[in-house]
Amino acid sequence: MTTKTTNLLAATAMVVMAAASAHSAEKIPDKQPVRNVVLVHGAFADGSGWRGVYDELTGRGYRVSVVQNPLTSLADDVAATKRILDRQEGPAILVGHSWGGTVITEAGTHPSVEGLVYVSALSPDAGETTAQQYEGYQTPPEFVLETTPDGFGFVEPQKFKVGFANDTTDADAAFMRDSQVPINMSAFATKLEHAAWRSKPSWAVIAADDKAFDQRMLQAMAKRIGATVTEVAASHAVFMTQPKVVADVIDGAARERSIGLR
Repeated sequence: MTTKTTNLLAATAMVVMAAASAHSAEKIPDKQPVRNVVLVHGAFADGSGWRGVYDELTGRGYRVSVVQNPLTSLADDVAATKRILDRQEGPAILVGHSWGGTVITEAGTHPSVEGLVYVSALSPDAGETTAQQYEGYQTPPEFVLETTPDGFGFVEPQKFKVGFANDTTDADAAFMRDSQVPINMSAFATKLEHAAWRSKPSWAVIAADDKAFDQRMLQAMAKRIGATVTEVAASHAVFMTQPKVVADVIDGAARERSIGLR
């Protein structure tokens, strides 16, 4: 193969890739019914980690709201999420990362919610606790928690990068480690009253290099709720490190749910 031919093929491939990328990130139609997205963070983090997903989606024309969970109890986090859902003007896709999956499972019965997206997230059933989701599975040894005397959990600082955010830069991991928001560990023992995934369609993004969950657990949860699954090479911080992949799944969910509402 000549150098000229090789260069031509490379250029053609770049054009195809650019076209595919542009298509996946195209603006939503003006009359698309589902144009609201609500993002719910998990434990040991706050809503700022969604910035990349926020930028991707707002750039496509979505109205995006970010919940700031207090992480003091399941009831408090659900209330914070419903408070934002009440402000939506029209139907919305509700998205949760990690512990945020438990929150959207309980809060997702809200009438504004058209679909649920679980981002390496938990998805208990009604009558179950979050802790029960771990039964029969082995959390990777890289993920280590420290519990304070008053019952709040932190990711052990020395293990934070390898256990939570191994695909970030050292600087980003250090900032996330030092700004982590602890969760009241008793929340994991709270039984859910509702399971929105039983009545709303679901999608799941599974981070293949997630060290916070047993991979078998993530796959089993996604299968049980009947989620459409997208796998990506990423750490537990997939919501931050793979914003385009996560945004593409949310975008696809919103476009699919819009078809029946037109």
